Parts: sequence; structure tokens; C-alpha cells
Amino acid sequence: MFDVKSIVSRFADYFDKRPNSNITKLMKIFSDELEQLYSTINRVDEWRDIDKAEGVVLDDIGTNINQPRGVATDDVYRILLKSKIARNLSDGSINTIIRVLAIALSCDYNEIKIIEKWDDPLEPEEAAIKVMELPLQKLNEIGLDPINFARLVQKTVIGGVKVDVIELTGTFEFGDESNAIDYEKGFGDINDDSIGGYLGAAWTPSTDKELPI
Repeated sequence: MFDVKSIVSRFADYFDKRPNSNITKLMKIFSDELEQLYSTINRVDEWRDIDKAEGVVLDDIGTNINQPRGVATDDVYRILLKSKIARNLSDGSINTIIRVLAIALSCDYNEIKIIEKWDDPLEPEEAAIKVMELPLQKLNEIGLDPINFARLVQKTVIGGVKVDVIELTGTFEFGDESNAIDYEKGFGDINDDSIGGYLGAAWTPSTDKELPI
């Protein structure tokens, strides 16, 4: 960004502007220092973003919003921070819960489905919800286990509302009769972990606790 030739060109022609001149060498040192300063300023600015901050900087953000880290990695801690910020602005509605979870997982709203259980045809229940079609892949990518994520969901809903079931959708499926191959689904390859789908999961309430959610 700070080009030595451009800097030297601004000097009067009285000075020797050749590449090996003393003024050029001096401006090269000056340019290098400016580049380091510019890089540091940009880094400080970037670390205001939860997605780019790391380590102690994330801890400082957590202190500001009263969200301790516990044993969470940076990737998991980012979810805790995002969800805490979103929960502080939550009104407890279904749409708000979906927004909080989508922000925490960095996924689209349409990847999450929540239904109320009061009109469930099989097991109706007042003040209870089911979280459906939640992308398990997002949890796998950041290393957050389903139990602690389920606790995060429970913290998102308003008091007195029960999270009855959370379904985490996978991609695994058998092929059809046409024998078409889909490398993102079906069985994997032991020599290539990018091939194959993954199973889903379901969670029901438990007393397990680990992260300070």
C-alpha cells in the first residue's frame, strides 16, 4: 500500500531519487514501518468482529456481556457470545428463537424449523416446543456437542416454556433404483473423508451440564 517509489516521487528533484540512493533507502524503512502500523490497525479493527477475534479478545467481549468461556474453544465460544447477545434482545417468540439459533450457527433461517406442541396430534403439551430440521453439520463444524447446544436453546426460550425435543438433521440416505451416486450422501470412503453423508440425531432433556450457558 505504501509504495516506496511513490513516496520518493513526492520529494523535490533536488534529492537523488535513484533506487540505491540514501533517501530511497530511508523511505524504504519508513514504508515498512507504515505497513506494519497499518496491518496492526486493521487487525485491531477486525477483532471487534466476533467471527475474527481470538483468544483473550473473545474473553474481553464475553466479560462485557457477562458470558464466561468455561472450557469452550474459540469456535464454540463465538456461538455462546452470539447467542447471548441475541438472547438479550429476544422477546421469546418462535421467529426470534429461530433468528437467535441462525445467528449462533451462521446458517439460514429456513434451515431451522420450530413447532409448538400444544396442538401436537400425538403428544400435545402446553408451553412446549420441538426444534426440527436443525443442521447437525453446523454443530460438527464448530465442535459443539448436541447436549450443550440443547441447553443453549432452552436458555433462548422464555421462562416456563419447555424444549421437548431437538432433531438434528443429517444427510445420509440410500440411493434410488437408478443407482445414481451422490458423493455427499450414502456410505463414505475410508480413504476419503469428504465422501459420504452423516447421520442425524435427536436430543431430549437431561441434567448434564458443562459449558456456562
